[in-house]
Parts: sequence; C-alpha cells; structure tokens
Amino acid sequence: MISLRIKHAVGEAIRSLYGIDCPEEKIQIQPTRKEFTGDFTVVVFPLTPLSKKSPEETAAVLGDFLLATLAELSSYQVIKGFLNLQLSQNFWKEYFLEALQSDFSRVAEKNDKTVVLEYSSPNTNKPLHLGHIRNNLLGASLARILEANGYEVRRVNLVNDRGIHICKSMLAWQKWGNGETPASSGEKGDHLVGKYYVMFDRHYKEEVAALAATGMKEEEAAKLAPLMLEAQNMLRAWENGDSEVIALWRTMNSWVYEGFAETYHRLGIVFDKTYYESGTYLSGRDLVLEGLDFGILMKRADGSVWCDLTDEGLDEKLLLRSDGTSVYITQDLGTASLRQREFHPDRLIYVVGNEQNYHFDVLRLILKKLGKDWYRNIHHFSYGMVELPEGKMKSREGTVVDADDLLQEMYDVAVQNTRELGKSDIEAADDAEALFWMLALGALKYFILKVDPKKNMVFNPQESIDFNGNTGPFIQYTHARIQSLLRKASEDALLGRLAEGMKDLQLSDTEVSLIKQCYAYPALLVQAAEELSPALIANYLHQLCKDYNYFYQTTPVLRAETAAIILFRLQLSRLMGHIIREGMKLLGIDVPDKM
Repeated sequence: MISLRIKHAVGEAIRSLYGIDCPEEKIQIQPTRKEFTGDFTVVVFPLTPLSKKSPEETAAVLGDFLLATLAELSSYQVIKGFLNLQLSQNFWKEYFLEALQSDFSRVAEKNDKTVVLEYSSPNTNKPLHLGHIRNNLLGASLARILEANGYEVRRVNLVNDRGIHICKSMLAWQKWGNGETPASSGEKGDHLVGKYYVMFDRHYKEEVAALAATGMKEEEAAKLAPLMLEAQNMLRAWENGDSEVIALWRTMNSWVYEGFAETYHRLGIVFDKTYYESGTYLSGRDLVLEGLDFGILMKRADGSVWCDLTDEGLDEKLLLRSDGTSVYITQDLGTASLRQREFHPDRLIYVVGNEQNYHFDVLRLILKKLGKDWYRNIHHFSYGMVELPEGKMKSREGTVVDADDLLQEMYDVAVQNTRELGKSDIEAADDAEALFWMLALGALKYFILKVDPKKNMVFNPQESIDFNGNTGPFIQYTHARIQSLLRKASEDALLGRLAEGMKDLQLSDTEVSLIKQCYAYPALLVQAAEELSPALIANYLHQLCKDYNYFYQTTPVLRAETAAIILFRLQLSRLMGHIIREGMKLLGIDVPDKM
C-alpha cells in the first residue's frame, strides 16, 4: 500500500534530516480531507519536537525530501501543520491496470479466526416484523463483510420457543381457536399464532381492569388475573413434560416455523445452525446449579437462585425462579456454553437491539464469575430501534408492521413508482415481477443498512424507493446503466490492449477521482469489519454511483476522440460496475443488468 511506503519514507526523512530514529507511532498518515488538494496527509505536529522547527517549516522540508525520493508523488502542499501529498497520474494509471485484474470480493485470505454471529432470534408467538428485518439484514450483511475479511463465520439463530409469552398464544388458541389451523383459515402460520397472542393480551387487560374496578391495586390485579395464572400453570406443565401441553406447543410452533421459512427465503436470510431455547435452557440451568454448588451463586429462602453483581456496580440478578423455572439469562448462559464447546469461537457476536445492553453486561459478568475465561469473546452488537413515521410498534397490541406485509408493500411501491416514472424497459423485461422484487428488496435493504447501526431510524417505504436519492434503486439503476453502455460497445472497443495506450493518456480530474475511489474500497471493507458497520459500504456505493453518473453525463465514452480513450473509459465503467456489484452483495442486494 502506498500509505505504508509514505510512512516508511517519512521515517527515512527524519533519520536523514535530523539524525534521529522516529518512533513509528509519531508518523501519522491519513487520507487528505475532501476540501483540500491531495491524496494523503502527513500530520506534522508530532514530528516538531524532533525537527525543533515550526510545523510549517517541518512540513516544507519533509515535502521536498519526499518529492525527491518517492517517484509516485507529483506535488505537495503545506496547510498549517499538515503536509498534503498529491500522487502522480502515472501512479493512478498503474493502479487502474492492476484493479482491472482484481476480484474485489474479499480483502484477505481465510484466517484462523472463527466468529459465531447470532441474529434474528424470533419468538414463536408472533410473525417477524420490521424490527426483525433490521436485525436480520444487519446480521446477514455483517457475516458477508467478516467473510470478505477472511473470517470463518458461523451464522446462528436462537428461536425463543418457550416461556410465558409462548403459553399466552397457546392458551388463547385453546380458549377461542375452535380448532383453527393455517390450512383451514388460509392464514400464514406465524400470523395465525400472532393473532392469538394479541387476543390473549386484549382479554387479559379486560380481566385486570375488572379486578382493579373492585378496588384491587393494578399491580396486584396484573398478577392475579385468571388468564395470567392459567398461562403460568401452562408453563409449569410444559416444564414438567405434560404430554398434552407439549403436543399443542409442537403443533403451534410448527405453524410458526413454516411461516418464518417463507419470510427468510424472501429476504435471502440463511443460517448454519438454529438453536431453540427449549433445547438450551436446561444447559443454562445446569450451569446455574453448578455455580450454586461452588458457592458462586446464592439461593434465597423461597428457593430462587440469584447472582450478586453489586461488586461490579450492578444489582442482584435472578437466574432461577422459586418454582424452578428459568429466565432469559439462564437460557443465554446455556446457549453461550453450547456454542463455546461446539465452535471455540474467537468472537461470539450477538446482533440484538440496544434495549438489551444491560442484559449482555450481565451475561458477561455472570460467565466471568462462573470462571469462563471466554466471556471476553462475547460482543453485543447493539443497534438502534427502527420505527415508522407514525411512531413505535407494540406486538401485544397488534400495532407492529409484519415483515410479510411490509415486503408486499415494498413490491407494490416498486411497481407504482416505476410506472409513474415511465420506465418502460422494466415493464418490457422478460420477468418484470422478478425485477420489481429485486428493486423492492434493494430499496428495503439499502434504506435500513445505510443508517449507522447504532442510531435509531425511521423507515419510510416511499422515500426508500426513490430512483434519484440515496437509495438502493438509484445504485441498481447505475449498475444497469453501466451494463447497457458495455453492451452498446463494439467487440473491438472492448478487446483493445489498454496497457499500451494508457501511458500517453491525460486523465481528467473526474476520471482520476473514480480511480481513487476504487483504491479506497479495500481499506473501507477492512474498516467496515473493524467497526461492524454495513453503513460504510452502503454510503460509499452511493457516492461512487453519484460520481460515476456525473462522469457519464459529462464525458463522452463511445464517442470519445480516440480508440484508446474509448477503451479506457469503457474499462473504467466496467470496473465501476464490478465494485458496485460486489459491494451490493455484501449488503445482500442483487443488481440488475437491464432496467
């Protein structure tokens, strides 16, 4: 990398000019900010104690030395304490020829590091919703980005298929279902079960209100409402292996799994392994009981088991209820232990919303207390909530936006918008429906992934599918435009020998800028893995497409003055298309060749 060569040359300059070996950490090289001329910047301030001169004088002397010793440099500029270095056109031409042979699908060969990446983690009492979509898209994209950086990634899902919330749906179906099934109702299985979860909550609230009307405190009414007591009895029966409860649980869960599978398929979501809470909570309970035997955990008079985290600045955490039933943290302890034994991962990343920050702090601390050194490998990828313009969603009240409904809406918006824009090529495509789905999914995925994962966001379907904004369809359309240009080129134009003609070409600033953006892509891909941020890839692609479209509109390609220029601009366009395609793959987005 040229940045490393510059760093080495700065060290040589300090040694030659001042007779001092410069500590490596004092030599800071960074990309030049866009508002200044240059490609790389040397931060001079840390070097002035060595030169014993002002930052400006130090920068000027260094600039002269580097210009004389690095053939890749064409000029430099001193801006206060910064030395901005400009690389020559020959450097960018040589890099461009190398880039044409590059794959751009990965920046590192496989290393010996394994990452277990958990995402999705749905409950079997409701369908996937908009919040799950952000989770799934982030997880799937992170997996691709880490793989492109050489990691062995294991994609895992944890299905929350047991607990009081599951029993609520089951109890409601028992009471008011009248034997309804997905087959008899024509309703997707996860939607059917979700309907009964909402139904339970509605009847439960009526019972709480009725008890409160008799003078009972609302908090007590919430605990003593008959429906809640029945649901708790059902959970105990489930944990005790009651055959009828288990049979109903298996039946209703099977409906949900079939529904989930359809949604995952549409979104392009896959897993290497799926864990089920019903199969992991016992491992967690064994771990808790082991900690109890060793005196690490404590049992209260009512039989409940707790972990005291007050010495860590937190509170006491319940691990087993007084009736012996498990809580969420118990299951997560078991699941983490199972994955550690199975994969021995270097990192175990949980893609879970930021409302669970405290939960994962607790998980790590309990594992630490239990003597599990691998607690350090647990990383909570904490992302912000996603809302609609109307505000937050609530599953129990039935105000969530189901993933399937949103996907259909995105498809309908894609059809409507392309017809309003008069894009007849889309309508005439051999498989217009497949293309509409490609645009719909591209709009949805890009709009969600372009946002910094740490931030809350508002999802607007209409805004997401604008062909002219910072959207997936804008990038998809740019790729199709490039492929159309390449199809129009003659075979002779595409097969010319580019290297021979490059030496005498004078590249425009726009052309050099596009080559520079290609050069920046591998480093950006490394940064995206380090920061776990698909947004870096998404916004890079948008800027690349904006700049390419400016080039396309202002620069003749097929009608350029000479065959050498035509060939160069065609190959530059091909390179842009290749990077767009590879970058969008990392976001899980397909790009069309025709639109």
